[in-house]
Amino acid sequence: MEMRVLGGTGMQVSRLCLGTMMFGALGNPDHDDCVRIMHRAFDAGINFLDTADVYSRGESEEIVARALKGRRDAIVVATKFFNPMGDDANMRGGSRRWIERAVDDSLRRLQTDYIDLYQMHRWDSATDIDEVLFTLTELVRKGKIRSFGSSMFPADRIVEAQWVADRRNYLPFRCEQSVYSIFNRDIERFVLPACARHGMGMIVWSPLDGGFLSGKYKGSGDFGESSRVVTFSKRFTGKFDPESQLIQRKLELVAQLEELAQQAGLPLAQMAIAFAIEHPAVTSAIIGPRVMDHLESLLACGDMRLDPSLLDAIDAICAPGTSVNPLTDMPSGTARESLRRPR
Repeated sequence: MEMRVLGGTGMQVSRLCLGTMMFGALGNPDHDDCVRIMHRAFDAGINFLDTADVYSRGESEEIVARALKGRRDAIVVATKFFNPMGDDANMRGGSRRWIERAVDDSLRRLQTDYIDLYQMHRWDSATDIDEVLFTLTELVRKGKIRSFGSSMFPADRIVEAQWVADRRNYLPFRCEQSVYSIFNRDIERFVLPACARHGMGMIVWSPLDGGFLSGKYKGSGDFGESSRVVTFSKRFTGKFDPESQLIQRKLELVAQLEELAQQAGLPLAQMAIAFAIEHPAVTSAIIGPRVMDHLESLLACGDMRLDPSLLDAIDAICAPGTSVNPLTDMPSGTARESLRRPR
C-alpha cells in the first residue's frame, strides 16, 4: 500500500488508517474478532492505527494492545486524550495535570513504552494553549510520545497553536485530524490550507459520513434500529427521524452518487474513501470497520485513484468547501450564549 509522510514527522504512514472506535462495547465486543481484523489490516499493508482513550472507556486501547504483540515496531500507533474518562472534573481536558495522567493510562492499556502520535481530541477553551504545548513537548523529551497532533481544531486555532509554538520554542502540532467526506467538505475552505501552510499532515475521519456513503442506505426503510446511523444518532442527539428533511436530502444525493459510482465501476463506499484520500493535503483516511467484511470491502481503496472527470462530477453534486450536514461541533467550553450579543 502506498505510504505518505505524516506532516514533518518523517514517519511513513499508509493512505488508509485503521480506526478502532468500533472495537469494544461501542461496536464489536468480541476481542478475538477485533484482533483478527487488525491483523488482516496489517497484513494488507496498513501500518497506521488510530484509537483514543475514550473509545469504550479504554477498552479499545486494551484490544489494540493484544493486536500489537509481536508487531509493535511495524505499526504507527496514534491515540488521543481530552474527553472525560471519569466523574472527576479533572479527568478530562488539556490541563497538564490531566495530560500527564492520561498518557500514562494509555501507555498502560496499550502495553507499550511509547506512543507514536498523541492527539488532542478537541480544542480546550479552558486551558491556555501554551500549557498544552509545553506539556506535550515535555512528553516528547521524556520519550513517552514521539510526536503530537490536534483533532477538530478550527483554522484559527491551528494557526494560533503554530504561532505559540514558534515563539515559545515548543514543538508544534504535526498534524490535524478532521471530519471529511463528500458530504463534509468544510475543511477545504480554511483548515486544509492552514495545515498545508504550516507543513501539517491531515488525517481525515468519517469518510463514509457515518455510513451514509456506504451504499447501504437507499431509502427510509433501510435504517434499522441496530444500524450504525441510527444508534450513533440516538447516542449523540437522542433521536433519529428518517423522514426529516436532512435525511431525505442525503438519500437524494446518495442516489446521484451511486449512479456515478456504477458508471465508474466502483462500489459507492470505495469511491467515497478514494475521494477523501485524493485531496493533495490529505495524508491518510481513517476506516473504522466493525466486522471483517467491512474491512475487506475497503482495502482496495489504499491504492485507488479517481479519474479527474469523476472528481468533477462529484463536485457538481456536492460542491467544494460545502457541507450537507449542519455544523454541530464547537470548541470545548464554548457556550452558545457567548456567541450572542449582550442584551
